[in-house]
Amino acid sequence: MKIALAQINCTAGDLDGNQLKILHACQQAREAGADLVITPEMALCGHLPEDWLLRREFVQAGHQALLELAAQVHDVMLTVGHSYSLNGNLFNAVSVIRDGHLLTTYCKKHLSTGQLLDERRYFTAGESPCTFECKGTLFGLTTFSDYAHSAYLQALRATGAQVLLAVDASPYSIDGQIERHRALLREGITQTGLPAIYVNPVGGQDELVFEGASFAMERNGTLVCQLAAFQETLGLIELHNHQLIPGQYSALPDQIEGLYSALKMGLHDFITKNRIPGVLIGLSGGVDSALVLAIAVDALGADRVSTVMMPSPYTADISLQDAQTMANNLGIHHITLPISALFEQFQQTLCPQLQTSTTCATQTTMENLQARIRGTLLMALANQSGRLVLTTSNKSETAVGYSTLYGDMAGGFSILKDVSKTRVYQLCRYRNGISPIIPQRILQRPPSAELHPDQTDQDSLPPYDILDAIITAYVENNLSAAEIIAMHYPEEIVRRVLHMIHSCEYKRRQAAPGIRITRRDFGRSWRFPLTSGFRK
Repeated sequence: MKIALAQINCTAGDLDGNQLKILHACQQAREAGADLVITPEMALCGHLPEDWLLRREFVQAGHQALLELAAQVHDVMLTVGHSYSLNGNLFNAVSVIRDGHLLTTYCKKHLSTGQLLDERRYFTAGESPCTFECKGTLFGLTTFSDYAHSAYLQALRATGAQVLLAVDASPYSIDGQIERHRALLREGITQTGLPAIYVNPVGGQDELVFEGASFAMERNGTLVCQLAAFQETLGLIELHNHQLIPGQYSALPDQIEGLYSALKMGLHDFITKNRIPGVLIGLSGGVDSALVLAIAVDALGADRVSTVMMPSPYTADISLQDAQTMANNLGIHHITLPISALFEQFQQTLCPQLQTSTTCATQTTMENLQARIRGTLLMALANQSGRLVLTTSNKSETAVGYSTLYGDMAGGFSILKDVSKTRVYQLCRYRNGISPIIPQRILQRPPSAELHPDQTDQDSLPPYDILDAIITAYVENNLSAAEIIAMHYPEEIVRRVLHMIHSCEYKRRQAAPGIRITRRDFGRSWRFPLTSGFRK
């Protein structure tokens, strides 16, 4: 028999659009001679509609969409993920459809309870293992989280299952997620002695990106099928005598290429799925805005991207030149709006209250004022054009509050929110390896906000290699101050960085949503109180 892996790009809540994608996959599968089509977890309602699942009208519409889908599926068997209401409980379910009828439904037993999502907010856990037969083979139907529970796998094996089907909706992470998937599936195979097929969606959904990379393994752990990452596709694999036959294989991207692809897909889908006409970027001549611009053009095309340079009295001529050069390299619409006159008018208005604008006591005020003038201009241009402002702050800055609330933090989406400064440079070098669009001077100059004379980031922050290492250890790896100090980082710097991280929590609560690419971002997986007396 031939099995089709439908690695599709669904949208949370788009019941009609998702249904059309699933039906199109079924049509493609029939034309390719497939007998069975497997779609990802929650494919019909998209992963995850979140609190729409608490609305009765949405659950009812989802059930109606399932019945409509089933009525149109013929000459091929389909597994489809969806929400399922029964006896007052809501389940994360996978149904099997054949010839217009629902044959069986599996209700997910082991609900996800990690940092990103607590499914118990919406769903009740199912109970029994589920199998179904297709052309003489008995398939065991699971979701990916079931693979962490050997008792469930053994119970499924005891039902007589001959091949495991794992449907999933697992978001991209830079820290070896695909390798972990493979390891877990090998454990599942070891527990059951059965071959396994894994299907993951592709596409961006708010802060999350799903990379696809669906695959299949034989009972000895050999990878016999590997679909492409970050690409919507229909993969085909054959099964003979309950054994998977080696089929199509696509090499997976290396770490930095995968990261760039994830950021590009996350931006593209956020803009297109929300029907936003384009984006607007404040270009500074610095490395962060240069990378944001490169990703935006690669994701959306030059015609949907525009930039504005807003020089202040402290902006270097080379910043103006480099910003213009990059805009020319990418062929985008670029304008310059000087803010010196506005800055002077603000100072004249505020000086009676601030006493003077030249003392150290008010230097931060004057720096933030420039950023807020720029934020106001950007938002006005966005209002007029209908485009979305992309913020350019990276994770290093977001962690320690090295950004201005209502200034450079103003905007609707943050591509680099979970990308450290050191990774920003890696991504720039990767992109220039494709074509040299970012001027080398941008990559070679010491980073600077250019908000006072001769300013550099290291006037206020530790060197980025040290700062990023501490942030990674504390935020992503949950190490304590003592454990980080034991890694031979200076105690004074460690304690200062950790204090900065927690003292600017109020800023992050007001920041634009951004793409998650590490195991712990400053979005869904970071939940600290604004008010806290813990000082250890």
